[in-house]
Amino acid sequence: MEKVMSGDENALGLLVERHHSPLLGYLYRLNNGDRALTEDLVQEAFLRILGRANYQPGRPFKPWLYAIATNLARDYYKSAARRYSVTASAEDERLYSVLDNGPGPEELVLSAEKGSEVAAALGQLGPEYRAALLLRFYNGLSLQEIAQTLDIPLGTVKSRLSVGTHRLRELLKPKVGMELL
Repeated sequence: MEKVMSGDENALGLLVERHHSPLLGYLYRLNNGDRALTEDLVQEAFLRILGRANYQPGRPFKPWLYAIATNLARDYYKSAARRYSVTASAEDERLYSVLDNGPGPEELVLSAEKGSEVAAALGQLGPEYRAALLLRFYNGLSLQEIAQTLDIPLGTVKSRLSVGTHRLRELLKPKVGMELL
């Protein structure tokens, strides 16, 4: 980022190359599969880092980028005063698998539950829990990086991950009587 700030266009290309796909996957899930919105937010996040002279050298770049992207998504929903719902389709599942190339904890969940059920359950969580879970389990950020990204205390991160995981587990439990089928 320091090279980008000094005008090195090659450094910007490397940052985009390295972080575009994971950021796209994170925002896609955060926005419940709204592909067009996600692409706009990713582009806007990279445009914003170009105009940021306030980057502190030595500060970890990834949490800073994800904080910008998360704030853009929050601002979008606040300004539009929108509510959204999840409808997972086969196309959504295909996009989920394309956008997140690295193996992660979601593979354990997906082996036990159908991908569309997980996506729908994630969508039923509050945005604060969904963001914490996605950053931790889909993007591999440390607890400290999540705290920096969401600008919340470390204890709040731990709480959101605990509560979010518990709520996700409850949403994914088979319905009573379904075990007999």
